[in-house]
Amino acid sequence: MQLGNWQAVSLVAGREINTKIRSKAFIVATGATLALMIGFALVMKLIGGGSDATVGLVGQTSSLEQPLKATATSIGESVDTRAVADEAEAKAKLESGELDAVLVPSGAGFAVLVQQDLDGSLKNALTVLAQQNAFNAEISSRGVDPAEVNAAVARADLEVRASEPPQEYDGQQLIIGMVAGILIYMSLLLNGQMVATGVVEEKSSRVVELLLATIRPWQLMAGKVLGIGVVGLVQMALIGGVGIAAAFAFDVLTISVSTAVSTVVWLVVWFLLGFLLYSLMFAALAALVSRQEDVGGVITPPLMFVILGYVLGISVLPADPGSKLVEGLSLVPLFSPTLMPMRLAMGGVPAWQAILAVVLTAALIPVLVWLAGRVYRNAVMRSGGKVKLREALRPA
Repeated sequence: MQLGNWQAVSLVAGREINTKIRSKAFIVATGATLALMIGFALVMKLIGGGSDATVGLVGQTSSLEQPLKATATSIGESVDTRAVADEAEAKAKLESGELDAVLVPSGAGFAVLVQQDLDGSLKNALTVLAQQNAFNAEISSRGVDPAEVNAAVARADLEVRASEPPQEYDGQQLIIGMVAGILIYMSLLLNGQMVATGVVEEKSSRVVELLLATIRPWQLMAGKVLGIGVVGLVQMALIGGVGIAAAFAFDVLTISVSTAVSTVVWLVVWFLLGFLLYSLMFAALAALVSRQEDVGGVITPPLMFVILGYVLGISVLPADPGSKLVEGLSLVPLFSPTLMPMRLAMGGVPAWQAILAVVLTAALIPVLVWLAGRVYRNAVMRSGGKVKLREALRPA
């Protein structure tokens, strides 16, 4: 009895899903990745908590608490302050590591006590504070109110006229973008190679001959791709969802929930598109060989696009989120699955670019289905030496 197209594809897909979900490798890999995501969120919580430095204030230097915090903030630092009774207590707390530095009165200003050395960033903040103190003392000696002068200086601002408003990038979104890129890269790499090794395994064991007695070659290929794709899709959605949930649970993320959910949705969308794109190529190229040791060689060309996109993303985007090179390549279907989810997670991607990338990638998939189907059909039954791609592309 000849099976219908969908029935045949679904049977093969179901077989792949059952096999992969029950495999120890899948369970261990998924569990380890989930644990890694939760651990990463916890580490970020521990790293991100607290201030950059804790400074003790002795006597009249307590009046410098607010100026010190304001000065530190202006140079990107966070400082906590503690009241300290005297220098003896200050030295004890410095020795125990409870305080990084202590301000004590010295003449018209202050001196800084440290255990051994003063951190560079904290030194910059305290230097600016000392200069501000000296400035206030000087203008006070000339009969001018320092508060009025400082208020006048604060009102002065630099007028900047830009042709286009600058795109602001949140540090948290940059990190999410990097994590998204890593997840996409690993998923495409592992699941795509799983398709390739599965094709060669069935070909070398001659199981494919039994399967093709009842179903067509393209149905077998489509079912394998669909089955492994469903498993990878569930895995990706689970990892992304748990990772975002853990980040919110540990108060690591302060971005909106809608932004976080949007990141996970785009992650799933681009995994699906990227997996279909590359797994079709991997399945077709793997059908050209009959030995597992030859798989790496035939799938290397498309694999290089995955690797190159990932490397460009993690090396260029953190330093230059608005990179025109990455922006242009993210619209190219072979690079879109790795680069576009990173850019979308970081924010600032025009809607037309996101839509265009999806349309171009989706439009390429039917072409690959036709090409991959022809190569697979012409090569999968030919055992022995490697089948040349040119021969496999010829009409049957």
